Amino acid sequence: MSLRTLLVTLALCLLPISELRGGLPFALSNDIPLPVAYLICVGANALVAPLVYLFLSSLHRLLERWQPYRRLFDHIVERARRKVHAKVEKYGYAGLILFVAIPLPITGAYTGTLGAWILGMDRRKTILAVFVGVIIAGIIVATVFTLGIKALYFFLK
Repeated sequence: MSLRTLLVTLALCLLPISELRGGLPFALSNDIPLPVAYLICVGANALVAPLVYLFLSSLHRLLERWQPYRRLFDHIVERARRKVHAKVEKYGYAGLILFVAIPLPITGAYTGTLGAWILGMDRRKTILAVFVGVIIAGIIVATVFTLGIKALYFFLK
């Protein structure tokens, strides 16, 4: 495993768009063994929740005074609220886990954490729920990737 591959994997897992959905397939396709890739990607993506809370409690307060930032942030917040509200309203923290666990675009640790913050959910319980959701998402992504590669080899024979 090269340092470049490791750094790209970590970056993908920490980026809002790709998160674990992009980092884990990248790591696996660059010959990082599944157990190592899984631990790296889940660990990095699990850091998102505490980092988002750190941002919201510090830098966000400063940037909020700047009109272009406030408009962009309000747009992002509204989108996150719409996405998360129904599941969390109905199922609570289990709904948050499920929301984060589904490895689709606009679901994941960033949107889940932001949505929980908007809804006033407990910080520690949110971080734990996001962590559990990331673990489940990692299992799903690893399974789909592994089965997809096996199916590809089967059809190419």
